[in-house]
Amino acid sequence: MMIPAKTDNMSLKQKLKNNILTIGSWITVGHPAIAEIMAQSGFDWLTVDMEHSAITLTEAQQLIQVIELSGCVPLVRVGSNDPNLIKRVMDAGSHGVIVPMVNSAEDAEAAVKAVKYPPVGTRGVGLARAQGYGVDFENYKSWVEQESIVIVQIEHIEAVRNIEEILQTEGVDGFIIGPYDLSGSLGMPGEFNEPEVHEALETVKKAAKKMGIISGFHVVPPELSQLNGKIDEGYRFVAYSLDSLFLAETCLRDLAKIKK
Repeated sequence: MMIPAKTDNMSLKQKLKNNILTIGSWITVGHPAIAEIMAQSGFDWLTVDMEHSAITLTEAQQLIQVIELSGCVPLVRVGSNDPNLIKRVMDAGSHGVIVPMVNSAEDAEAAVKAVKYPPVGTRGVGLARAQGYGVDFENYKSWVEQESIVIVQIEHIEAVRNIEEILQTEGVDGFIIGPYDLSGSLGMPGEFNEPEVHEALETVKKAAKKMGIISGFHVVPPELSQLNGKIDEGYRFVAYSLDSLFLAETCLRDLAKIKK
């Protein structure tokens, strides 16, 4: 099997369990060079985005390989809570999945079952990259049981209403707030300072603290002040921006200075 990357002698799974801060980012451009540059920059984990990008499964596997071989943990944000898609990205070697629009305990349970083999889950057995192309299934089976990661996305007000039931689901390792979609479900996309949006975020944070589960947030703008603000609020599984925004913001900022 492909050995999961570790830092400080602790896997990402263990860091999640111990509420230790990790910083990751999002990959939306399906080129191995992007993954290599970002993985070697020091992120703890990188998420290949298959929901809001043109990345194919073949490209996703290539990105997973590059991220992993660079000593970083590869995750995949799947396009939907689809057991077939989850199975395929796990077979490609992803160390876990981030599942969008998990709005109920039933949704959370379905995501866990898609990652885990029986008797815990319902995932079918394939012999692909993750299983050493067929020669390392036993080791991989043990790894999946102990170290595979399931992160649910809380990005709808319905999920906020069901947050305790979602976080109680066996096999859920944590959650990450999708701030744009969450605010959009309240009819005010991107308006994060509105009282209704703030109240929803506070409800989730309080539930996470009560349940003793790690809290995650995607800080989309590449602004350190926003990142530090979320860390100060107690978020410990933090996604910092995404590849295309890092590139776009740098170009826009520097070219504006040059032209001025």
